[in-house]
Order: sequence, then C-alpha cells, then structure tokens
Amino acid sequence: MTARMQAWAVQAQLRLRTLGEDDRGDVPGWVLVTLMTAGLVSVLWFVAGNALQQLFQDAVTSVSPRSGL
Repeated sequence: MTARMQAWAVQAQLRLRTLGEDDRGDVPGWVLVTLMTAGLVSVLWFVAGNALQQLFQDAVTSVSPRSGL
C-alpha cells in the first residue's frame, strides 16, 4: 500500500511541476498589462483629474445626509 502512495505522490509532484512551468512564460505579459494600466490611469488622472474630483465630490454630496435636517 505504501508503494502505491509513493507512486501517486511522485506522479502528483511531476504534474504540479509541469503545470508551474507553463505559467512562467506569461509573466512578461502580465508585467506589460500592469505597466500599461498604470500609464492609462496616469494619463487619465492628468487630463481629467479636476473633473473627476468634482464628479466624486458631487456624488458624495448627493448621498450624504445634510446637516440641519
């Protein structure tokens, strides 16, 4: 029984090892996606920062309870 369990454990380790190797090749792609997202956010913030801030302020004001009521 222990020989079967050892064989199963070895097979499981080999499967996990080969699965891990497939994912390593996509790391540069995810780095590129992350950098592009950060760039888009920076450009959007630079171009429309004041308008977005005012939009947020108006939205918060519209749902916040007014003092004195």
